[in-house]
Amino acid sequence: MYRDDFDRSGFGDRNSDDVWSKPVRAGKRTYFFDVKTTKGNNDYYLTITESKRRQEADGSFSFDKHKIFLYKEDFDKFQEGLQEVIAYMKDNLLKDVPEHNGPETEQDSEVF
Repeated sequence: MYRDDFDRSGFGDRNSDDVWSKPVRAGKRTYFFDVKTTKGNNDYYLTITESKRRQEADGSFSFDKHKIFLYKEDFDKFQEGLQEVIAYMKDNLLKDVPEHNGPETEQDSEVF
């Protein structure tokens, strides 16, 4: 489920397990945070998808996608681990790299 889907009529009929989506464009990559329902529609989970456009030898384009499924019982441990790793990297490995907290640049918002 992508942002364009929200504007299309009949979106609800497209895929019943899609609940909500947040695309995050980051340079040449786009990350999609998708909330989905289980088959019985009685529970929810999160998928995190990294999508990166790749040019083939014939000039056509394809997308490399990697996906993580994250279930509610793992939210807290996942968040703690992610925050710890990011803090470690910022404190120990990326000291000379300025943080980017400003508005998106044109390159950040480029659609692939």
